[in-house]
Amino acid sequence: MSLKTCLALSFVFIYSIVFSQQSKSTSARLVVNINQNWQFSKDEKAKGYDQLKYTNVNIPHTWNAFDVLDDEPGYYRGVGYYKKKLNLKPEWKGKKIYLDFGAANQETSVYLNGKKVGSHIGGYTGFTVALDQLKFDGKDEVVVKVDNSHNESIPPLTGDFTFFGGMYRNVSLVVVNQAHFADETYGTTGIYVHADEVSSERATLNVNTNWVNPYSFINEILVTTTLIDAKSNKVGESKWLSSKNPSINTNFSLPKIEVKNPILWSPENPYLYRVITRLTDQKTGKILDEVKTNIGFRHFSFDAEKGFFLNGKSVKLIGASRHQDFAKMGNAVPSALQVKDVELLKEMGGNFLRVAHYPQDQAVLDACDRLGILTSVEIPIVNEITETEAFYNNCKAMQLEMIKQNYNHTSVIIWAYMNEVLLKMRYGKEPERKKIYLKSIENLAQNLEDLTRKTDPTRYTMMSNHGDVTGYTNAGLVKIPMIVGWNLYQGWYGGKSEDFGPALDRIHAAMPDKPLIVTEYGADVDPRIHADNPIRFDKSLAYGMKYHQIYIKDILTRPFIAGAAAWNLSDFSSETRSETMPSINNKGLLTLERQPKNTYFLYKAQFSKNPYIKIGDGSWKVRGGITPKQELTVISNLDSVSVTVNGKAQGKRAVVDGVASWSVDFKSGKNEVEAIAYKNGKTFKDQSTIDFVLQPQALLNSSASLNILLGSQRQFIDDKNQIWLPSKAHEQNSWGHIGGEPFKIKNSSRQLYGSDKNIIGTQNDPIYQTQLVGIDVYELAVPKGKYEVTLHFAELMGNGIQSVLPYNLDSLVAEGKEVPPQRVFDVYLNNKLVVKALNIAAKYGIARSVERKFECIVSDDKGIKLAFKSIAGKPVLNALQVKKLN
Repeated sequence: MSLKTCLALSFVFIYSIVFSQQSKSTSARLVVNINQNWQFSKDEKAKGYDQLKYTNVNIPHTWNAFDVLDDEPGYYRGVGYYKKKLNLKPEWKGKKIYLDFGAANQETSVYLNGKKVGSHIGGYTGFTVALDQLKFDGKDEVVVKVDNSHNESIPPLTGDFTFFGGMYRNVSLVVVNQAHFADETYGTTGIYVHADEVSSERATLNVNTNWVNPYSFINEILVTTTLIDAKSNKVGESKWLSSKNPSINTNFSLPKIEVKNPILWSPENPYLYRVITRLTDQKTGKILDEVKTNIGFRHFSFDAEKGFFLNGKSVKLIGASRHQDFAKMGNAVPSALQVKDVELLKEMGGNFLRVAHYPQDQAVLDACDRLGILTSVEIPIVNEITETEAFYNNCKAMQLEMIKQNYNHTSVIIWAYMNEVLLKMRYGKEPERKKIYLKSIENLAQNLEDLTRKTDPTRYTMMSNHGDVTGYTNAGLVKIPMIVGWNLYQGWYGGKSEDFGPALDRIHAAMPDKPLIVTEYGADVDPRIHADNPIRFDKSLAYGMKYHQIYIKDILTRPFIAGAAAWNLSDFSSETRSETMPSINNKGLLTLERQPKNTYFLYKAQFSKNPYIKIGDGSWKVRGGITPKQELTVISNLDSVSVTVNGKAQGKRAVVDGVASWSVDFKSGKNEVEAIAYKNGKTFKDQSTIDFVLQPQALLNSSASLNILLGSQRQFIDDKNQIWLPSKAHEQNSWGHIGGEPFKIKNSSRQLYGSDKNIIGTQNDPIYQTQLVGIDVYELAVPKGKYEVTLHFAELMGNGIQSVLPYNLDSLVAEGKEVPPQRVFDVYLNNKLVVKALNIAAKYGIARSVERKFECIVSDDKGIKLAFKSIAGKPVLNALQVKKLN
């Protein structure tokens, strides 16, 4: 068939549910979940599984759920052993029994009663192992060795995500008759279904099967496929009868089933039929095996000028990419929580999920089929490759496993195989060697492209590239896939958000024959950080909102953009990252705990078809300021919204790009806010309670401490729900600093103030990531009384513990090359020496939180005065707290 990009591909895709968590056993096929009661041990000293001390665990399990979150760089990448005695029923004797693994990361060996019976390479696809030497004596034991060590032969080699180790997806026993459906090479049931010539008038259903009949166990086999609709009405049937004494392994296609007037699957109506495929002993009529498969009929195409079409209608693909980990679970996440992610995507109005950067739990795509979410799925060739046959072969095996295991999912429309493969360029200083390396990447990409089109000609192919358009074009990579994905971050890693639209236009002009998807875009949003004047890399909610508003508008106004996937659906673990929330990439629309951020509400307002209204900054329930006036936003898809605060009307505002704003006078304490809108005679409303801390009044009446960030332009809410305000220059009869400049990383075009170092010894890194350098005095005009004064220090110059990621796509000079200055100073509190000859770097090290607490009595009208006296270098102060004791 022709592979021109505008060709309408007509087919159906089906999800075989037998090996999934949601599958149900039949009389002929039994699927037994064995997640419970395993024993586990790390093998850090290579003792071997029989010399280790084990603890009880349940599957899914990872040994990296917590060590990726500590302050110590790195996490355990090595061997872990799992073992379990199997509870086998006597009636299973004579059956074929498989161990079915959802996935284990990343090299796995399986032993039965001390003998190796199977192995698998790759951490993100499933696999099965036949248990052919069971004793049925009550002592059959399975031992599984899993190794997530770095291996140059196995992708991913590097990445902005954590490579959790362990048996982190479901494990089952599959019990079948000796004659059964299976494709053991790829860990599937062996049932592959698609349809041709799909339209609203007709469709042709094709069923390909693989079955096993060892020793010609059954003399003559009948294979039957029945298609039923959602109401269990029979739609069509196909049969095939084998010859006498059929071969051990058989692959064949059943006669096609003609379907009249199929109900077409779509995001609005994700209608699923079911295919029931049976293996029957022709002589006795006994059903030997049965596989049930959900199917959806639809046809689609991509056009380089007009975008994406589903069932003949233009559809803009809008959604997000997704990593699979969850807070305090790592990647060992129950299926129900993974399904909830898809439900949250659907709820926000999304119709597209980029499953990135690796195949994920079958439950995810099962939910996409059911909910009407179109998907792309990819293998984890990320950043770079290794130029060896072993690496190439593992890539090809992963691609085949991905396609075979997910072939039957209605939702999948794209297979992908590389992400930002030129980002971590090798041989940068060896031009001739670099040419060879680039040619190796091109050859691998072409081989994977050819393999994918041959294996599944019914879907499109895609490669996702970072913003180096010239580099990917010159490397010959743009011409290979059917769709080119671009990961674009104008306004984040460099430039301005307003540069995004023009960049899209230039890319389209350079390759007008290629369909284009924006496969990544995003800005870090730490939900604890807020800014009145947001700037790039301040991690504030306000900047994230502005960024996404611009990107959404530019995507929607360009028909040639087939779709876009925000990076990312939720925050995710990236152990090598530092920044305001170390080891976490904060670009998610949801937090790692799946709490929505304002950016999620923005997408819901833009793309949900139901009327929607939400008081913005939903997580910002504690606010503060030195004046009561602050901006309040409402996110909505209605034309206009009215707001009342504490019963006082604030007026009606038009909604622009999903947001309406008011300048509101909050009172100190709790404020009741209500937003109201009307449409077609119906009222829509949202309510919120906001606790406002007005300073310095809150300090003076002892209701709250005054918490000040030096050298900062943002607010921060700490883990005690305390609000921290940015400092200001001193004013008479008020408070503020005298002297000093905000700390700034030298030669960085990225951050205008502060550092992104991981601060050791605290969960509240933003308190210590900014500072005033060269401060002379800090004064606070407070009345007489007893106060507690807390000084917070951290040395930000010098070699911190983080590694430099390639994702910081600017000219940032690695902070690790900076030598900490000789900084020694005294601190006086109301003329009393309280800190003598402080040398932060020498005494505490680099990027470590230091807290010094003092009490003082103010007995006159001079208030509190902190004086910083240099002995060598410039004094610094990162943060300050003042609390009235009486």
